[in-house]
Amino acid sequence: MNKNTSCPICKKNTRLDHSNLYRPFCSDRCRLIDLGKWVDEKYGIADTSVVDDEQIYPEIH
Repeated sequence: MNKNTSCPICKKNTRLDHSNLYRPFCSDRCRLIDLGKWVDEKYGIADTSVVDDEQIYPEIH
């Protein structure tokens, strides 16, 4: 696979094949910047599930 893409952090052109150890990032620096954003909670995954507390904790209700 010789596909190119833009680095999600710096937008530099980068390769997605096995020669790029940091894919989809262009470098270790961009990989660490992305990790830092997850740690700082600048990224998140929305939870749209509905939870029924009575089914999970019946002894409380």
